[in-house]
Amino acid sequence: MEPSDDRAVSVSKITATDITKVYSTKKSQFVALDRVSFHVDAHEFISFVGPSGCGKSSLLRILAGLEPLTTGTLSISGHEIDGPGADRGMVFQSYTLFPWLSVRENIEFGLTLKGIPLFEKRAISDHFMELVGLQKFARSLPKELSGGMKQRVAIARALANNPEVLLMDEPFGALDPQTKNSMQELLLRIWEKEKTTVVFITHDIEEAIFLSQRVYVMQAHPGRIRQEIVIPQGLRETLECKDTESFIKLKKQIISLIGDHEE
Repeated sequence: MEPSDDRAVSVSKITATDITKVYSTKKSQFVALDRVSFHVDAHEFISFVGPSGCGKSSLLRILAGLEPLTTGTLSISGHEIDGPGADRGMVFQSYTLFPWLSVRENIEFGLTLKGIPLFEKRAISDHFMELVGLQKFARSLPKELSGGMKQRVAIARALANNPEVLLMDEPFGALDPQTKNSMQELLLRIWEKEKTTVVFITHDIEEAIFLSQRVYVMQAHPGRIRQEIVIPQGLRETLECKDTESFIKLKKQIISLIGDHEE
């Protein structure tokens, strides 16, 4: 499942150079990220994996503009990040839906804030409800949906705002294995069709390999990038690929990288 874009002409959508994040208290300082550098090409799907405390979520919050970095530089499309922006959409592990709004109204929320005309909003929400398979639930409230369906709404809402980059922080972490697998396949289909640049945070190594074109393996104390792993094209066609020798070998390699630096 690879996008049709020619990777030879890809350009960096995100560029991070020597990002350091230090949290200070009255008594001490904690270095969450130490001189982290990476890039993400336009239309690319990349993941970050690593042990607890390696700074994955801090990194994503910095990318979202929700936290400032301490030192270093970080840019999207050549523009330095200095706060939240419409160029980034975010999907969390918790569903963060408005419980009083229907599926359609949740998806249209950002469009309403932008003052998008009603007919245009409806066309956009129709497109994304179809994309995530929720056309029949347009009027349903979040309390009437399963966990997987709620996360589909969250993904559709983020994409409806047409972000340049979709940031995802453990979005399937709370789902049961079967639902998680179906959501992974759905996300790949959406990415293939919409060609949005995706940065994905996960503890699940299989998930990272299956979804990503590249995986950044991190180490903790302080958080640093240990190694970049390029996922071979054709490895992740279907869920059955997770049982292949090549997939299992790559999984063991990443487990070894993480295990060598856990305390």
